[in-house]
Amino acid sequence: MAPPAQSQRSPSPSQPSGKGEVSDLKMQLRQLAGSRAPGTDDSKRDLFKKVISYMTIGIDVSSLFSEMVMCSATSDIVLKKMCYLYVGNYAKGNPDIALLTINFLQKDCKDEDPMIRGLALRSLCSLRVANLVEYLVGPLGLGLKDGNSYVRMVATIGVLKLYHISAATCIDADFPAMLKHLMLNDPDTQVVANCLSALQEIWSLEASQSEEASREREALLSKPVIYYFLNRMKEFSEWAQCLVLELVAKYVPSDGNEIFDIMNLLEDRLQHANGAVVLATIKLFLQLTLSMTDVHQQVYERIKAPLLTLVSSGSPEQSYAVLSHLHLLVMRAPMLFSSDYKHFYCQYNESFYVKKLKLEMLTAVANENNTYEIGECTIAVTHCFTEIAVVGKSVCPVTELCEYAANVDIPIARESIRAVGKIALQQYDVNAIVDRLLQFLEMEKDYVTAETLVLVKDLLRKYPQWSHDCIAVVGNISSKNVQEPKAKAALIWMLGEYAQEMQDAPYVLESLIDNWDDEHSAEVRLHLLTAVMKCFLRRPPETQKALGAALAAGLADFHQDVHDRALFYYRLLQHNVSVAENVVNPPKQAVSVFADTQSSEIKDRIFDEFNSLSVVYQKPSYMFTDKEHRGAFSFTEELGNLSIGVESASNVVSAQIVEASDNDLLLSTSEKEESRGPSSNGSAYSAPSYGASSNHPLPAHSPQSSLAIDDLLGLGLTISANPEPLPPSLTLNPRAVLDPSAFQQKWRQLPISVSQEYTMNPQGVAALTTPQSLLRHMQGHSIHCIASGGQAPNFKFFFFAQKAEELSTFLVECVINSSSCKAQLKIKADDETTSQAFSDLFQSALSTLGTP
Repeated sequence: MAPPAQSQRSPSPSQPSGKGEVSDLKMQLRQLAGSRAPGTDDSKRDLFKKVISYMTIGIDVSSLFSEMVMCSATSDIVLKKMCYLYVGNYAKGNPDIALLTINFLQKDCKDEDPMIRGLALRSLCSLRVANLVEYLVGPLGLGLKDGNSYVRMVATIGVLKLYHISAATCIDADFPAMLKHLMLNDPDTQVVANCLSALQEIWSLEASQSEEASREREALLSKPVIYYFLNRMKEFSEWAQCLVLELVAKYVPSDGNEIFDIMNLLEDRLQHANGAVVLATIKLFLQLTLSMTDVHQQVYERIKAPLLTLVSSGSPEQSYAVLSHLHLLVMRAPMLFSSDYKHFYCQYNESFYVKKLKLEMLTAVANENNTYEIGECTIAVTHCFTEIAVVGKSVCPVTELCEYAANVDIPIARESIRAVGKIALQQYDVNAIVDRLLQFLEMEKDYVTAETLVLVKDLLRKYPQWSHDCIAVVGNISSKNVQEPKAKAALIWMLGEYAQEMQDAPYVLESLIDNWDDEHSAEVRLHLLTAVMKCFLRRPPETQKALGAALAAGLADFHQDVHDRALFYYRLLQHNVSVAENVVNPPKQAVSVFADTQSSEIKDRIFDEFNSLSVVYQKPSYMFTDKEHRGAFSFTEELGNLSIGVESASNVVSAQIVEASDNDLLLSTSEKEESRGPSSNGSAYSAPSYGASSNHPLPAHSPQSSLAIDDLLGLGLTISANPEPLPPSLTLNPRAVLDPSAFQQKWRQLPISVSQEYTMNPQGVAALTTPQSLLRHMQGHSIHCIASGGQAPNFKFFFFAQKAEELSTFLVECVINSSSCKAQLKIKADDETTSQAFSDLFQSALSTLGTP
């Protein structure tokens, strides 16, 4: 094919223009293969470099294999390395070519130069061809007995490679015993470390099949072996020291004196320049003293300085890793770090992730002695960033933080406001902090106002006595300036909760209801329904119109939760206003403790995995390594907001379609006809109409109600004489198959046909110890899981099923909250007419989870 007309450049000299250049290379290599003329090795190097560069960019140069092998008959180390790289690359995928390399590699394993012997042995073991393992036994045996430490070091790792290729061959050749002898007697510490690493892996894998291997693994933790490694600790490299420290951490000392002996021996490792060695030593000290409370506390005091030194030195990434471990310790023992809070001040040039972690630590160490200074620090961050002068007490922390707060970005400003709120919720010096928070509401920064509104709501839930001061400021905020869903929901909550104290509350709520169709957040719409109900029960004349419009809009809402709440309030008002008052607006007690998002069990698990990625990710290793937790593809929704997520525009079902096709609505056909009437938003439903007078009594009972589901609401309504027929039976294909890409494509294209909330039985929730238990259970009902994720209490699953008689597929998103025993179901189907039947079948399968 001719090159494009616009390309006028000549081909690069580093790339072959065709097969002819590879043929030229082959001819040149063959000419140099037997030459002994001066400068031959230099010419070979140039040709080898070309071959390697071609191989690197994906050009097939396997036809040069014979010539490359012939040219490798030299003592030049550089040529040997390039030849071994070439051979290893092509031998892995071609066993026939690999067989041709055996002879010259075995020959090089006996070379006079130990570097060539080691390189050849490493290349030989890296071929990883199962039918060539017999050729590895001899060279490996010689390598383990070689007089040069480099060759022995390569041979020890070669034994591990051989074990992974053929475990039986490795065990039959008695290589583990040879490694053990080297580990306990070899003068070279790197050889000893390699032996330890290889034996730990081999014996751990063999322990389940061999009692001897199990005993050998336990022997590694015996006192003589542990002390042998400890006495040679200073001779080891940094990597080997970490390996030994991990081993010692598993050792159980006989008494307290032995614990102190080990700690005294390793005391100087805390001053090591390498962060990995310091963290491994800290983990060992913490593990050894878990049963000694007083000593464990002293260990915390001792490790402060080394950790803080590591945080202040090195790259930002290294500092973050160390800071994550310090954060874990601070969260476990905040009182021990309360006097060191100044070390957690943010530096102006630090990355966002480092500053965020430091703000969390400042929040954790806050107490009655340092609250004001810490609170002023975090407040100063926001004030300075928003160009608001800090007025009031001036202390050193405020002065220091103001110097760098001007460069803080918006996410840090948000985090600082949250930190202030967390400190206030800890009951430390609330008065001063609340005054500062209320100043935030007077700013003209949208993100500051949004974050503060959420915090003020939580503060009012815990400290109702602050309602007068807070509401006086909140009342001056225009709802048009609040756009973030969580902030708008918080403002609406305050409008409903304190409707009597906020004169404009009914009118603000009415304006929000007028814009109901423009509100995309289901969370806001749910809060708006509740707020209007509260406001109506306290100020009926002013809120009557707004309530009617809200109920009408809610009944026509496509989101199932919003629809159900509006219908519940409608029927509650029809039943009895006094009952509605008790349900919607009962006497409330102040919230004493806000639930922690992470269980103590999870935190303990992370602590047990100290000095690992678990600390950085802030989750146990099984949550990001086990396949059932990772799933077949990633999720785009956050688990914390699953019940209020908004579907994309292509998946939104209009109110008219819902009315026509949804079989699980809570109104019967007759009720729909009777309740149909004019509506401001074109809804198929209308709210109850009230007379002009506010004193007109509401009916105490609804005579039109006739569905059995009405009685489940506790309204004492009669059951329909003609109940709906049972859904048709549905048979599923037990061997249904669907790949993840096809699932994702269908999920994007199909609309939601059923969206329901299901209450699980306690036995089922108790059986959900791991997601795997539910997957096996549902598979027994021909419902297959294609992805799963999340952690307690929120679990998320994607299932699929197919009809037995035709290729019709059902797709399910199931979100289970184990603390509330609720399961949120979203079902999509090729054939929507059978969606409800499949939903019933799915819920029936869920109901039997955990039952004998």
